[in-house]
Amino acid sequence: MIITVVCDVLGEENNGTTIASMNLIRFLQSRGHTVRILCADQDKEGKENYYIVPNLSLGKLLDAYIRKIGVTIAKPQEDVVRKAIEGADHVHAMLPFGLGMKATKICKELGISITAGFHMQAENFTSYIKLNGIKPLNKGVYKFIYKHFYKHVDGIHYPTDFIRNVFESTVKQKTNGYVISNGVHSYVQKRESEKPKEYKDKIVILTTGRYAREKSQDTLIKAVKLSKHASSIQLILGGQGVKEKHYKKLASSLPVPPLFKFYSRTEIIDVLNYADMYVHPAEMELEGISCLEAIACGKLTIVSSSPRSATRGFAIDNSCIFKNRNAKDLARVIDFWIDNPQKRKFYEQKYLEQSIVYDQNECMKRMEEMITEVYNEKQKAKSNLL
Repeated sequence: MIITVVCDVLGEENNGTTIASMNLIRFLQSRGHTVRILCADQDKEGKENYYIVPNLSLGKLLDAYIRKIGVTIAKPQEDVVRKAIEGADHVHAMLPFGLGMKATKICKELGISITAGFHMQAENFTSYIKLNGIKPLNKGVYKFIYKHFYKHVDGIHYPTDFIRNVFESTVKQKTNGYVISNGVHSYVQKRESEKPKEYKDKIVILTTGRYAREKSQDTLIKAVKLSKHASSIQLILGGQGVKEKHYKKLASSLPVPPLFKFYSRTEIIDVLNYADMYVHPAEMELEGISCLEAIACGKLTIVSSSPRSATRGFAIDNSCIFKNRNAKDLARVIDFWIDNPQKRKFYEQKYLEQSIVYDQNECMKRMEEMITEVYNEKQKAKSNLL
């Protein structure tokens, strides 16, 4: 098949949506499909099967802010979008933004089947304007993207049941949805990884993800300060983002200086394996691949109780959950697991056994099956009209 993948956001593999996009693209290519990639990454101009649209400018100030949060916005130039889609058998759009919306209209006109990924919570958008706590606004975002995008596609890929239920209950519509995890790569696994010498006598606590309001790393920093083991905890915050300066200032009073560092996809697995435990404090999380990676490495994983985060469903039981944005309660949970190393080993094994269902290769096979099924249904419907 010729499959066009529409990527409003692509760029470097330092965010969940880009990683999900590239995993799908590489898998489909490995299966012999011709994959066209429609995006706004100007450095891909001239590369085979890449179709490049311009970047959308919103003015100097907004453009600077958008660059700061590490994304670009695509300008849906119709002739380029049309060229990427014409002659394709199927289209898969990653996000409900301008490029995806334009692709949907053209697919409808040409009778080409289209599926779409659900990789954005409403709160991911509203948190950037510090309005994520306003429920009517979040509901409005979901209703807008349903009306202008998801309503018009032939199938929707939801990474979790959690986000499917949130979306369908908000828009009050049943969708043609497929719940498929983005999966964990085969290189993410439990293995021997020695702690660096400087951490030998420390309890290493790791968290990974963008430094952003909704990821709530500030709660973890405060919790470490409140822990009775604070002088023995080496906190590692793997990532980068707009809140870095703020978090560094907040963490400056910790008895052990924390490490703020962006790791490559393979480097972070070594850190995961020598860490003593993993904490995922996010208040909002659609799936939480970094959390799944910790589980795949058999790491004791602590998550937030937030009703807006899918990761609370990954916890073995309540002993691995803390009250959302409550640093004191997180300190309590951390201290419990530090004080109970034997129980921690037992729970690490339970987490490891749970990770089997998230194998990325199997997840990508299911994505291919979804695309094939939707394509066949579209062809059948077209035949019935003749």
